[in-house]
Amino acid sequence: MRLYLTALKPTDSVTDGFLPAARALGCEVTILTDRPEQHPDAVLCDVKDPRALIDTVAELGRPDAIFSNSDHLQAETALAADYFGLPGKDWRACLAAKNKHLMRRGLAPLEQVFALRLPPGRPVPAGLPYPLVVKPREGVASEDVVLAGGEADVEAVRARRPGEAVVLEEFLEGPLYTLETLGDATGIQVLGGFRTTLGALPYFVEERLDWADPPEREHVLGALRMLGVGFGACHTEYVLTADGPRIIEVNYRAIGDHCDFLLAEILGVPLFEQILRVHLGEPAPVPPAARGYGTAVSVVAERSGTITSAPGELELVDGEVRLWHRPIRGVGEMVRQTHTNRDYLGVIRAVGPSREAVERAVTAFRAARPWVLS
Repeated sequence: MRLYLTALKPTDSVTDGFLPAARALGCEVTILTDRPEQHPDAVLCDVKDPRALIDTVAELGRPDAIFSNSDHLQAETALAADYFGLPGKDWRACLAAKNKHLMRRGLAPLEQVFALRLPPGRPVPAGLPYPLVVKPREGVASEDVVLAGGEADVEAVRARRPGEAVVLEEFLEGPLYTLETLGDATGIQVLGGFRTTLGALPYFVEERLDWADPPEREHVLGALRMLGVGFGACHTEYVLTADGPRIIEVNYRAIGDHCDFLLAEILGVPLFEQILRVHLGEPAPVPPAARGYGTAVSVVAERSGTITSAPGELELVDGEVRLWHRPIRGVGEMVRQTHTNRDYLGVIRAVGPSREAVERAVTAFRAARPWVLS
């Protein structure tokens, strides 16, 4: 089987997840990227241009699957898969999920959320119902997502994103959850979900995700169907407001920040293989019940500075809890605080029989192995 995988920068999800999974399935993998120097044995391709992507695949040889886990390449990859008659996502759904303005328009019959697209150069309208969340129309990692109290806050974000459209959106208050799904041509399987803890406003940095039975899942599944989202992996974030559940964003790929590895551990399944099998034409399996509790805690830089001490990559057992630590930054690096997910220094993920046991292990790990900035 020949698998073409489109990518931009390297990620742990691809390097340690999807590539080993593809090899385990016996696939011959070709990485297509505009950054071949960052990927071993990759082929240079303008992967952001579906015409170039289709042309490159046609030249290299008939594919059995074309796949991407990149936020930025879902529509292009879906178009290429459709051209070759392969299982894949609807490119329209990929575009609607990525573009936050189109997502709100698509969900308007289901959810009433104030949202305004503000193109570059257009003045901020007067009389807006502040506070509003301002976010880049196609942003990622909470970059330049801010709770704006007025026009000055909006313009500050626009100044950092010249030439880009932003979306001004109603501030949705309430507990934040995720729904993780894997679908095939016949329907969607719910894998599970997480309760998300954010840092202090006016920013929206995700500090930890805790395994949780996702409430109001039927509403979320209805929203996904309305957008045409279903096939393959999807990570959806939503809020339980006083007026009911409201979608925050639809990330039409597997959950990131090592929560994909955590999800695989909690369910006890080869998740990356299962996702690839769907793109190779196999049905999505019915997920098993969770084997316990899990959490992913991001170590977040609380200020700018130079890292003087930090734990390395570790895997250990603390009683009945298995714990992993993955450093994102290294000793000697200068960290400039951005109030986004880019402030992550490392990620701790842990699984065990209960929340109490996992919490004790994570607390003990952080106390014994602190990150120090000077």
